[in-house]
Amino acid sequence: MAKRKAVSFTSQPENPMSVYAPKTPSESIVHMTHLVLPNDTNQLGNLLGGKLMHWVDIAAALVAMKHSGRVCVTASVDEINFFQPIKLGHVVNLVASINRSFKSSMEIGVRVHREDPLNATEAHTSTAYLTFVAIDQYGKPLPVPPVDPQTDDEKRRYEEAALRREQRLANRELMRKMTEERTAKG
Repeated sequence: MAKRKAVSFTSQPENPMSVYAPKTPSESIVHMTHLVLPNDTNQLGNLLGGKLMHWVDIAAALVAMKHSGRVCVTASVDEINFFQPIKLGHVVNLVASINRSFKSSMEIGVRVHREDPLNATEAHTSTAYLTFVAIDQYGKPLPVPPVDPQTDDEKRRYEEAALRREQRLANRELMRKMTEERTAKG
């Protein structure tokens, strides 16, 4: 793997994306594993949704930092779906990877599987999409490298990320207009 040259952004280039070499999703993929302990569960012995969301956020943050080489913050949790419960004693495997980058933001996808080590079963339990932004020491957004998808799956996720971004921006604009209308009515 070739070393990447450090770039200073004291003066912003006209097209910040052009100063970065594209990176493949495999360069920043993160695998995390957790054992569900009693303190992680609710009264039914299921993993707390908030605990899983915490693990998802950490895995996604690591991907964003590895891809950008910058400090990154969670801009939004765009979607999280819980398909099956995860029980006390199960092993939770998270796989996080970058789907696409934009000027300073990145969509990270996280896929969650649970293993029941006593019964040798495995299931896909959750999927999440998060947006992260690379920032400087003052909290200002910084440009990030483009994503260079290689596999058919990476290319599919790359295209789907653009659609989710369009939907996210359209929803944001709709909410802004609704707020303005409410404010205007008093």
